[in-house]
Amino acid sequence: MNKKDIANIRKQFKLNNHLMEIREIFNVYVKKETGEIYHHFSLPFQMLEQETQELFLGNFKKVLTGQLDAKLFDLKFKRDVENSTQTILYDGLQEVLTEDWQEYMLQIVEKMFTHTVYEFDTMVTFIRGEYRKPTRKRDMESEEGGNDEVYSSEFILCSLNKTDQPKKALLFDYVQKEVRPNNAVDPIINLASPLSGFLFPAFIDNSADVNHILYYAGKANQPDGTFIEEVLNCEEIITAVEDKEIFEEVLKKVIGDEVDTKVISNVYEEIDKMVQENEEDEENDEPPMLDYEDVGRILQVSGVENMDAAKVEHAFKEIIDDEKHEFKASNLVPKSIKINTKLANLSINPKDLKNVKYIMYQGKRCLLLEIEEDVVVEGFKLETETL
Repeated sequence: MNKKDIANIRKQFKLNNHLMEIREIFNVYVKKETGEIYHHFSLPFQMLEQETQELFLGNFKKVLTGQLDAKLFDLKFKRDVENSTQTILYDGLQEVLTEDWQEYMLQIVEKMFTHTVYEFDTMVTFIRGEYRKPTRKRDMESEEGGNDEVYSSEFILCSLNKTDQPKKALLFDYVQKEVRPNNAVDPIINLASPLSGFLFPAFIDNSADVNHILYYAGKANQPDGTFIEEVLNCEEIITAVEDKEIFEEVLKKVIGDEVDTKVISNVYEEIDKMVQENEEDEENDEPPMLDYEDVGRILQVSGVENMDAAKVEHAFKEIIDDEKHEFKASNLVPKSIKINTKLANLSINPKDLKNVKYIMYQGKRCLLLEIEEDVVVEGFKLETETL
C-alpha cells in the first residue's frame, strides 16, 4: 500500500459512514505474564454506545497512521507456512457465522502470546467490515458517478493495546459535597497508543491484495521482528532508517569518506526530484526505486568524477551482498541535515547544503555559510566583516 491508499481508507473511519461498514467487533482480554485469555466478547459495532464507537474509531485510525517503512509496513506473506496467518485471515473473512469468525481470530491471539510475554494485561481487538470506494467522482452536471458505482472489499483490522492502572487522584463528590480519593480499580485500556496492529488484506489502488498485509509498529523504526515472522508469517523487512544507513555506506564505498557539500546536496536534490515527480504522477502508484545503475547515474550527474555502474555494483555486493537490491527513494532524503560541532549545532535543509563550506582560515577550521540576508543576534544586526 502507498500513502494515498492508506489515507483513503483511514479517513473512512468515522461515524455513520456508508463507505465504511464495520459489521462486528471482537475483543479479547489477555492476562499478563501467563498470556491466558481472561474473557472475550463480540457485538455488532452499531450496538456500541456512540462514545464507545468514537473511541474505537480513533484507535483504528492510529493503526493506519504513520510514515511508511517507519511505523507502517506493507508486508508480504511467506509461502508454504504451516498454520499460516494468511490462510487464517482469508478463511475468517469468508465465514458468515460470528462464532466461526471468532474461532479464527482466537487462533491469531494464541500465536501472538505464544512468542511474547507482557508485563501488563492487554486487549486484542478485531473488527471486520466492508470498505467501499467510488469508481469515479460525481459529475455535478450529469449527476453520475460518486456512490452510483463503488469498489467493494471485505477487511479485517486488528489492534493490540496495553492496559494501564488508574492513577490515584482526588475527586469532588457533588452528592456528599466533599473531596475524597477516587476508588477506581478497573484497568484502563490505552486506545491512544496501540502496541501493534494490522489490516488485512492490503489495498493497492482499487483492489485487495491478499498476499500482503499492512502492519503497524507501536514505535517508529522499531518493528517487532518476532510479531512479523512468527505471528504474521511475513518476510523480513528493512526500515526507512536502515535503508538510509545502507545507502550512506554504499556512497562512502563509492566516493570515499570526504566529499564536497555540493555533491551531497546534488545527490539529495536528484533523488528528491524523483520522489516529487512520482507523487505528481497520479497514474503511477509504485514508489520510485533505485538500483545500482540508478545510483551510478545520480552520482555522475551530481558531480562525482570517474563514475561507472560497475563501481557501484561492486559496492552493492560488498555492503549489501546483493547487487540487485533496490533502495526506496523516499527513504533516502533526510528532512534536515544536522551538523554538530562543539561550538554550535546546525540544521540545514538538504537542498541548502551546497551553501555550506568547510574551509581553513589562518590555520583554523571554519564552517562557512553562504546566506542572502542580514544576521540578527539577540535583536542586534551583526556588522559585516570583509576578509
